[in-house]
Amino acid sequence: MSEKDPRRILSQAVLYLPRDHVRASSRRPPTAPPSPRTSGQVPQAQGNFSYLRVKADLHQQLLADLDRRNLINSSEEQLAELVEDFVEQALAVQDLALNESERRQMVDDLLEETLGVGPLAPLLADPAVTDVLVNGPHQVFIERFGRLEKTEVHFRDAEHLVRIIQRIAARVGRRIDEASPMVDARLPDGSRVNATLPPVTIDGPTLSIRRFGRRRLRRDDLMELGMFSPTMREFLEWVVRGRKNILISGGTGSGKSTFLGAIAEAIPNHERIVTIEDAAELILDQEHVVRMETRPPNIEGLGKIAARDLVINALRMRPDRIIVGEVRGGEALDMLQAMNTGHDGSLTTIHANSPRDALARLETMVLMAGLDLPSRAIREQIVAAIQLVVHIRRCEDGVRRVQSVAEITGMEGDTPQMQEVFVFRSCGRQGKRLAGEFVATGVVPRVVEQMRAENHDVPMSLFQPS
Repeated sequence: MSEKDPRRILSQAVLYLPRDHVRASSRRPPTAPPSPRTSGQVPQAQGNFSYLRVKADLHQQLLADLDRRNLINSSEEQLAELVEDFVEQALAVQDLALNESERRQMVDDLLEETLGVGPLAPLLADPAVTDVLVNGPHQVFIERFGRLEKTEVHFRDAEHLVRIIQRIAARVGRRIDEASPMVDARLPDGSRVNATLPPVTIDGPTLSIRRFGRRRLRRDDLMELGMFSPTMREFLEWVVRGRKNILISGGTGSGKSTFLGAIAEAIPNHERIVTIEDAAELILDQEHVVRMETRPPNIEGLGKIAARDLVINALRMRPDRIIVGEVRGGEALDMLQAMNTGHDGSLTTIHANSPRDALARLETMVLMAGLDLPSRAIREQIVAAIQLVVHIRRCEDGVRRVQSVAEITGMEGDTPQMQEVFVFRSCGRQGKRLAGEFVATGVVPRVVEQMRAENHDVPMSLFQPS
């Protein structure tokens, strides 16, 4: 037996790893509950080079065996059994005696390497982690409680990371390789995944996973987290029930989609809702919901379904409400036309730095539809279609807050006019948290008069200045 023989390496390996997670596909129940990890670090024994080398060798043998038997595309349940049998056979040929817990640990590790996300598993098991950012095989960051942290997690090499990326892409029906070095996908749990390979990223493969909570944050949850005040919540509930069109603006990671899902709770249950998203993230409580998702072109460049196609198709589906997860391009024109032709109560989000910037960006996106429309005509469409702009910002303390609720009141010359109804006013810091309050400006929005005429008894006390 040579020094590099996997059986000799295995006999020298450190195999006292604590069990860090239990896969749902495992056939055997755990003997003890998984130990929680909050630091984002791998167990000390997993940092042992011998153990990593053993697991790598066994993993290569396992993949070769599955490929030879044409079983690589089997179901997770079948693969769980195959991995378990493989480990038992591999350990049976050497003298090292392993107890049941240690054998299960090896099965879990190899199963995670074969099906899951490998070294990232403990990070994704932590519900406080909202983003996992992999900048090459030896640099992994996470966002926890709104702040970035560097972890001790690492991949064996770039090839190991590429294999994890390709596995994630394959599980959602996407492909990533040298010919198509970028992928944007959605995991079964709703998490967003973006990955790139060289030469797109010069220093190596990258992987970004934006996670969504195991349960959806509701209006009460967001209010407790300080995203908005009870008064703002009540006003927005009246506006949604009154079928007014709302544009939600904010930067990346500001919580636009979460806020959109929260205020959509006010939509009556009897209405038919059609949602359009690049990656389906919204989870609504209503019973009558049709979810639509865009599709990128395949490797031959065919089969692309753009958001604009879905918006046009949604108009033929007899919707009471159309919710566009985010407008990014020419679909903005079709969305505005839908809002102006009887599809009231529509909701959408847009990347912007302020409410006025949101209108400017919306105008630019309408021009991306390819029609040579004058700016004034586009602005008139925007003013007629949208009643409220809600701007959300992730503040310095990591808390997402509604910075402004503004009403579009009309045009003055060529400029859309806006008036703020609610604002967040900061007044310094209290420890690590930003101090401030949500206040009403004293302006009674025009939509209130319209809703009162439609028998929506909106209380005027909502708009009294604090």
